[in-house]
Amino acid sequence: MKDAVDRLFARYAAFFRQSLAGDLDPGELAALYAPEFIAASPRGVMAGKNDEGLIRAMTQGYAHYRAIGTRDMRIRAIGTVPIDDCHCLAHVGWTATYAREDLPETAVDFEVHYLVQVLDGQARVFGWVSGDEQALLHEHGII
Repeated sequence: MKDAVDRLFARYAAFFRQSLAGDLDPGELAALYAPEFIAASPRGVMAGKNDEGLIRAMTQGYAHYRAIGTRDMRIRAIGTVPIDDCHCLAHVGWTATYAREDLPETAVDFEVHYLVQVLDGQARVFGWVSGDEQALLHEHGII
């Protein structure tokens, strides 16, 4: 399971960087997520589908990241906690790098906790829990 999760997040990080450059691949997006998913943050809990709505939301999200100066997103560490033979919790440590004319290069570390399902060796995200991204960005002078 750990190998499948590591492969998933290597693809996820590459997808993030490609999308950040303005080249969101809908097929790759669909491959990363389960048909339905849940998300939780201090802003609330939501459920969604891996469909055109997700593509629109992600496209808008990456445009926002570019607008605030996001230049790169790298994985620092991945820890997994098995739940059963097909599911685990993946704790992913990310480092985001921001830079703008009015902002020197700034690295911000954060974690997201993903619910992952592994079927036939293929891992997909079916949920995630994240902290207060807006507060963290404000704390570092990004927004």
